[in-house]
Amino acid sequence: MSTTQNYKLNLIQWYPGHIAKAEKNLKEQLKRVDVVLEVRDARIPLATNHPQMKEWVGSKARVLVLNRVDMILPQVRSLWIDWFREQGEFAYFTNAQHGQGIAAVSKAAQAAGVELNQRRRDRGMLPRPVRAVVIGFPNVGKSALINRLLGKRVVVSEARPGVTRQLRWVRISDQLELLDAPGVIPAKLENQAAALKLAICDDIGEASYDNQLIAAAFVDILNELQYAEPSLLPKEPLKSRYELDPTSYTGDEYLHALAEHRYKGDVERAARQMITDYRKGFLGEIPLDLPPS
Repeated sequence: MSTTQNYKLNLIQWYPGHIAKAEKNLKEQLKRVDVVLEVRDARIPLATNHPQMKEWVGSKARVLVLNRVDMILPQVRSLWIDWFREQGEFAYFTNAQHGQGIAAVSKAAQAAGVELNQRRRDRGMLPRPVRAVVIGFPNVGKSALINRLLGKRVVVSEARPGVTRQLRWVRISDQLELLDAPGVIPAKLENQAAALKLAICDDIGEASYDNQLIAAAFVDILNELQYAEPSLLPKEPLKSRYELDPTSYTGDEYLHALAEHRYKGDVERAARQMITDYRKGFLGEIPLDLPPS
């Protein structure tokens, strides 16, 4: 989006050591995996597409999961389903917090393993559980998905991105074993607009970014979407929440006006509040990515 080009994220701790190490371990473990469950954030399916995913998946089966479907409107979901279909892909939508769509993902992972066990039988070998790995950016809901697949809380799932540090195998059933992998962030995110969206959605782990910068960017993105595709957003989300209409302001101006209007001029507080309200869904179902037309 044009307005986001002026922003530069301050990517200081962009690539923490534990993620580099995790990536090395992941590549090792991938040799033993049959199916890759790739989890993305339904609000930003393009920004949460890891540039190395194709290379990691290689010739393995892949199940594409778009989590947080509760945070976009049904019509946005339909647009993505159609768009992915045009790319020759089927997208499974889930709300891992509440268990929506989980059974279909489990079936898809096991179906991918049916072929594997047929090949084993043909070679006179015994069938074994399908080995699946769950991969995606930090905080897109991988641990919550695994807990749902298991039907119990086994994996530590916290709101703080990057909690999963170790790789470990979890037995789901006689048919399925899952590898829970830490969130993986690309070594470099060339695309600043995507980096901004990841920061707004809290999907880049403990990177250091400026709250005021991403809150202002959020308002600009929202104004553009409101202008271009009003039917894909809730009605006037910022105006209804803060009683201040953003349409005549730039993101930065709106943030300052909001600080004056509600937070005694405290711009940092206004920024934090707006980002938190968005992440918690208090502004309604707002996508930051829409399918390329």
